Amino acid sequence: MDDRGIAVVTGAGSGIGREISRALLDEGYRVTLVGRRERPLRDTAGQRSGALVLPGDVGDPRSVGEVFDAVRDRWGRVDLLVNNAGSFGAPGSVGDLDAADWDEVVRVNLTGAFLCAQQAFRTMRDQEPRGGRIINNGSISAHSPRPGTVGYTATKHAISGLTKSVALDGRAHDIACGQIDIGNAATEMTSGIATGAPQADGTVRPEPTFDARHVAEAVLYMAGLPLSATVQSMTVTATAMPFLGRG
Repeated sequence: MDDRGIAVVTGAGSGIGREISRALLDEGYRVTLVGRRERPLRDTAGQRSGALVLPGDVGDPRSVGEVFDAVRDRWGRVDLLVNNAGSFGAPGSVGDLDAADWDEVVRVNLTGAFLCAQQAFRTMRDQEPRGGRIINNGSISAHSPRPGTVGYTATKHAISGLTKSVALDGRAHDIACGQIDIGNAATEMTSGIATGAPQADGTVRPEPTFDARHVAEAVLYMAGLPLSATVQSMTVTATAMPFLGRG
């Protein structure tokens, strides 16, 4: 299979990150799988060739630096970063969420995305040939919140600003950056949605989901474009989920 380039995927040990990682590997990318635990990362890789398993904490600057040092040592460059790692965090309304829980969801969802984007940006800027692509996993919550999710919603809104800033700063260096906003992909993280999710009117109702494989297909499309073109923002949802009518 042709070598499509060097990719880094965070949150690769489960869910959407696992689907994206496997799709990239099957497409011919060499993929660094990043996550907190080694065993799930190895399960993602399976018997596929071209995978590098690197446990790490995206919210820790030293850990992120070590991950990208290892990628550069192994492959010499980075062509694609999929900034996927994230956490719902502790539930809570604005009046109830503990400050420590706020700090943790910001550390993982926002600081983690920034640290990985920063390391990838530096590598893409300085390598020869230069350039690359960064794809940030936003969320439907980058547009509209669910009840009691102030931490998650605020960080996902912030991802949109991060994406635009990276895209703008990257123009001079042939670095493209776009965002994929996902609604109700069926994963372990979202398993409860199919049985009942809080609604804006105070009820709890089940919501439709869709196969996370379709997210991976969308990422492959975004990643496969030449650097002269970009998908700045893409929204992929279950067709009948209460998003457009949320609230």
